[in-house]
Amino acid sequence: AGAGARSRCRAPRCDYRAVIIAMSRIIAVANQKGGVGKTTTCVNVAASLAASDRRVLLVDFDPQSNATTGCGIGGSALESTACEVLLGKAQARETIVSVDADNFALLPANSDLTAAEIRLMQEKGREYRLRNALEPLSELYDYVLIDCPPAINLLTLNALTAADGVLIPIQCEYYALEGLSSLLETVRQVRNTVNQGLQIEGLLRTMHDPRNRLANDVSEQLIKHFRHKVYRTVIPRNVRLAEAPSFGVSVLSHDPRSRGALAYLAVAAEILWQESERAHIGGA
Repeated sequence: AGAGARSRCRAPRCDYRAVIIAMSRIIAVANQKGGVGKTTTCVNVAASLAASDRRVLLVDFDPQSNATTGCGIGGSALESTACEVLLGKAQARETIVSVDADNFALLPANSDLTAAEIRLMQEKGREYRLRNALEPLSELYDYVLIDCPPAINLLTLNALTAADGVLIPIQCEYYALEGLSSLLETVRQVRNTVNQGLQIEGLLRTMHDPRNRLANDVSEQLIKHFRHKVYRTVIPRNVRLAEAPSFGVSVLSHDPRSRGALAYLAVAAEILWQESERAHIGGA
């Protein structure tokens, strides 16, 4: 699967009928708790935005490289990855590959990212490495999504420093709420130090089972405390969503009529609506 997804590219190939956003919006998809659907959200939001004629770059910034393999690309066979970009040994433009099945671009990763993080620990300006690497690409893409590791570490700090907004996938369970407060405090600290423009893009409820009373209770608590910051769309537990990575494609390519595919298309629509609202306020 995904054999056609390995070609090099400088920008995704699309017929762009929609109005092109002048500068890319960078969204870090983050949650230090693992297993909340973070990578699933990255891949499927990227595919959904691409399906809406947006130029999309997905940055795999997790040493587990699940986004890379989930796009049908073998990280070990790549000449360069996000590791080399972070260390200044390669340019992001030269490292990007095309995910042809879903019509977006990918900055791939592999387990070497862990070594890159260790090597950067003593470097000056280490938190700005990703921001600096992405700056030359700002006019090539409408959206850049960053798949963060499930930890608050130097890689996540780089992503938050580079980002305009943070999208937080959150499973509707008790422990997820505990971890959320820690992540929000990290976002606040980043905003107060290295990235004053960082915003909470939204909270996305994932793997939701409406038959589960606790899930419904947690969902209500999120809406009560965060109101408009909670996406209206809820991502359901869906077999097709779980199957898609094994085929190296998004759920939109795997089964475009599935509940999972329709849900992520709805999330993309909300993201595009947010962008139009920002443009309207900015132009007022």
